[in-house]
Amino acid sequence: RSEPRAILTRVMGPAPTGQQLRGATGGPEVIEPSFEGTGKKGKKPSSRKRGVTESQAENLLQPVKLSKAELYKEPTNEELNRLRETEILFHSSLLRLQVEELLKEVRLSEKKKDRIDAFLLEVNHRIKRVPSTPESELTDQAWLPAGIRVPFHQVPYTVKGSFHFLPPAQVTVVGSYLLGTCIRPDITVDMALTMPREILQDKDLLNQRYFRKRALYLAHLAHHLARDPLFGSVRFSYTNGCHMKPSLLLRPHGKDERLVTVRLHPCPPSDFFRPCRLLPTKNNVRSAWYRGQSKPDPPTPHYNTWVLQDTALGSHVQLLSNVLGSAPGLKDGVALLKVWLRQRELDKGLGGFSGFLISMLVAFLVSTRKIHTTMSGYQVLRSVLQFLATTDLTVNGISLCLSSDPSLPALADFHQAFPVVFLDPSGRLNLCADVTASTYHQVQHEARLSMALLDSKTDDGFQLLLMTPKPMIRAFDHVLHLRPLSRLQATCHQLKLWPELQDNGGDYISASLGPLTTLLEKGLGSRLQLLVHSRPPVPEWDISQDPPKHKDSGTLTLGLLLQPEGLTTVLELGPEADQPEAVEFRQFWGSRSELRRFQDGAIREAVVWEAASLCQKRLIPHKVVTHLLALHADIPDNCVHYVGGFLDALIQGLKETSSTGEEALAVAICCYDDLSRMLWGLEGLPLTVSAVQGAHPVLCYTEVFPPTPVQPACSFYEQLRERASLLPRLDKPCPAYVEPITMVCHLEGSGQWPQEAEAIRRVRAAFQLRLAELLRQQHGLLCRGCQGTYIHFLPQGMISLRDTPDSLRLERDTRHLPLLTSALHGLQQQHPAFSGVARLAKRWVRAQLLGEGFSDESLDLVAAALFLHPEPFTPPSSPQVGFLRFLSLVSTFDWKNNPLIVNLNNELTVEEQVEIRSSFLAARTRLPVMVIITPQDRKSSVWTQDGPSAQILQQLVILAAKALPVLEKQLMDPWGPGDIRTVFRPPLDMYDVLIHLYARHIPRHRQAVDSPAASFCRGLLNKPGPSSLMPVLGYDPPQLYLAQLREAFGDLALFFYDQHGGEVIGVLWKPTSFQPQPFKASSTKGHMVVSQSGELVLLPNIEAILEDFAVMGEGLVQAVEARSERWTV
Repeated sequence: RSEPRAILTRVMGPAPTGQQLRGATGGPEVIEPSFEGTGKKGKKPSSRKRGVTESQAENLLQPVKLSKAELYKEPTNEELNRLRETEILFHSSLLRLQVEELLKEVRLSEKKKDRIDAFLLEVNHRIKRVPSTPESELTDQAWLPAGIRVPFHQVPYTVKGSFHFLPPAQVTVVGSYLLGTCIRPDITVDMALTMPREILQDKDLLNQRYFRKRALYLAHLAHHLARDPLFGSVRFSYTNGCHMKPSLLLRPHGKDERLVTVRLHPCPPSDFFRPCRLLPTKNNVRSAWYRGQSKPDPPTPHYNTWVLQDTALGSHVQLLSNVLGSAPGLKDGVALLKVWLRQRELDKGLGGFSGFLISMLVAFLVSTRKIHTTMSGYQVLRSVLQFLATTDLTVNGISLCLSSDPSLPALADFHQAFPVVFLDPSGRLNLCADVTASTYHQVQHEARLSMALLDSKTDDGFQLLLMTPKPMIRAFDHVLHLRPLSRLQATCHQLKLWPELQDNGGDYISASLGPLTTLLEKGLGSRLQLLVHSRPPVPEWDISQDPPKHKDSGTLTLGLLLQPEGLTTVLELGPEADQPEAVEFRQFWGSRSELRRFQDGAIREAVVWEAASLCQKRLIPHKVVTHLLALHADIPDNCVHYVGGFLDALIQGLKETSSTGEEALAVAICCYDDLSRMLWGLEGLPLTVSAVQGAHPVLCYTEVFPPTPVQPACSFYEQLRERASLLPRLDKPCPAYVEPITMVCHLEGSGQWPQEAEAIRRVRAAFQLRLAELLRQQHGLLCRGCQGTYIHFLPQGMISLRDTPDSLRLERDTRHLPLLTSALHGLQQQHPAFSGVARLAKRWVRAQLLGEGFSDESLDLVAAALFLHPEPFTPPSSPQVGFLRFLSLVSTFDWKNNPLIVNLNNELTVEEQVEIRSSFLAARTRLPVMVIITPQDRKSSVWTQDGPSAQILQQLVILAAKALPVLEKQLMDPWGPGDIRTVFRPPLDMYDVLIHLYARHIPRHRQAVDSPAASFCRGLLNKPGPSSLMPVLGYDPPQLYLAQLREAFGDLALFFYDQHGGEVIGVLWKPTSFQPQPFKASSTKGHMVVSQSGELVLLPNIEAILEDFAVMGEGLVQAVEARSERWTV
């Protein structure tokens, strides 16, 4: 019996970008709804009367409708074989489709291959026609034509030997293009030019002679090829960033200029140099020549390796061709691994883990039978990642060599010379010679994260693994730039790195990189999870220019992945004073080390870092780094640009620069705990308090600006003694804003509650009055009952017969909100950076004037998702990196076709999450635009029921997509971020009307993005103390004014405001409000009567409405600015 088959179509694509607020000609400006813009352009709807539900269903994932015959059709043999392969080689059909689609995208088409092959053939002919030159000394370079520079730093200039040019004995295509594993978009074809033996001499290994001949060979080629019209560009570049090995880049002329880049590599005949001279223990750069001093000659393992690399080009290609040639699955695996490396920026520059290395690693795993040639690309990817995650090549190297020749060096010899060891089949060449220990540990770290992601079998695993970029600024908590690079010369002198300089040909960056990273790893200790470095690739240069100097190759950037557990430690505990290790400890820490007596009586060396707040503790790594670099590497503070806390200023008070508010929030939570205990112990209530739950952002550490104790100055208020209250005076600036903190009190069960809603409200009010009286009598607290109470009492035992808006709101505020507050409070205890991330996210959203569209809870949950589901990253340990990931998540998440599942306390199983996604698709048209699911709210998304609208969400996505690259560029600027507040300033050009407010009546004026240099006194005494009168809570005139505007003109316009000190209210006219309406006497508010086609219709009276804006806000509104005429009908 055949099984029914169903096909689900899936539209995959990037998040919508580039959609702007726009308005039709002669009409108001509108925001594109998020459900539009992904279909075919120009396609008209079939009917203008299409319902809202139907329009929202457009472009959603829908099953394809099949006839009954097609649904029960027997599968063909081909389909059965494919299903069997999918079951064996992939863990899901979706993954197979995704992998195949990705490979199609990165592979070269046959048409382009033909064009590239034709170009390579022409290049071969041109190279062989380059004329020879007469022989001359290496130092006599007068034969070079004017305008051609040798692509090599000839220091020292004097060297023995002679040179003359002859056409190459052989031109061979090598590398990934020949193997069929190159990936788009940048196609580079490597060509090896075997130099004739007549050019070379036996002693060319010594003192850079071979490398200088190689550079002269390229210079002569460049001169002749640059004059050929076939080439649109002839430039020099470094091979994998190695300054000793320049290469020549050729690009076609005309429309094919971006089709391909051909890279020419001169190399010696494979058997020209004696292998025994190139062992890692041998020296080929004499100290007397390089340093001008008769010193012992140290080994030059890197120098020797660079020569060996040129001699082995052909043999390596032959090996890879034999392994990959008849195994398409292996080629697919190599292509996927290259994409994986590229997304993590691991394959660039000197010391990168290149695509060639990953190909050789696949060959090694094939030789050890850990990979079989019949495996799929996905299985190869998994096998290689598993190997990298579990194998530390810095400790136990590997080798492709099968020979038992006793003359070959042992792996231990290579471990002494190189940090990472992976030998080629000859047993003499370390393929990972340029890979630093830091880079390999980063590769291992990424492989472990990737394996955990693959093992979790999440639906979006493919997207997270291969389609999500991981730039350094977004992957690491703190980043530091060392500049200028010339300062590292002093580091080499301080650390006595002359042998390393001699080996690296004067490259003081490579010589000092290993010792610097080792120094910082030791100093950061338990604070550090991973330290990596990034060297920008040296840009290519014109053949008429000198090669770029080391100091001109950008900056050296280090990324710190911090360990949350050890990050807040202020003490570095050393050995006891009489231990021999104490001397080493004092030498390492210098003046920071001091003797201290501890409570157990021990006297030990210790280093104490001054840090009182969590904000300062997060930046202790900055102090550690700058101290150690100045002490041991002769790098002063002004050469270290540390990026870790620039965004903290956005959530700090105006006069508070040492804390980001976590301590003030903790004080408020302690007050809540004290009050909870008081409520539990109250005597005299008819029903005792059974539970007290917090229901406010303060209690889960996510209030942007934490409340602080205040003592109001009576001169700013009118005193109402009979109600023990203070009222703001109109002739004074608006007093300070006092935020009430919501708590939910649960009473013990009783069957005596009334049945009518009005009676319940009255009994509840009586309870609150009694509660205030008892708190005042038993604990001396100042209490006052309010209309629209802040504390809701939920009676036990009531039966809800139907859901009403009020009942749903009550359930949300008294059941869901306390549970969420508690869960987020627990998350803060696990991840101390959560508070800073959530508060920065809220500050940014509100600064864009979009805060009214998003509830506190919805933004808190989006921030929580970054910690609970950080893949492909690790949970953030600093607010900076968390905020960058927030912008990335908002701008790239497919809000239309996926719910954001926030698995608080890890309560949802994988199967339950799959079920949630299935039910989401079935009910999509009935759900809000933005759907956030939690374990307590699996279907309805209660926190986004009231907003945002499709337009507001789409605008947030657009703004986040624009802000992210701007902020990342600022933070990665080695000379300073400039104005970090740029991305927090709202774009005001999109609004039709701007209402400017007087700062005098904005109580939170000092919380503005651009903090005012001076503001009004807000009626606070310097020394808070007890008060017998209570100020008005939550008094914010701009918010009250906004409520009146929305009530009066909500049907005509949208109003936007930043509640944290905003001075401008943005107004956007609704497009539907400008459609003529039939005349009704009851609908004339804000409208004027005009005659159209002989009929009386109503149109908005814009001039009168603008005047009303000013009249309603008299005293608060400074000016009403009409910025567009797009409301003209």
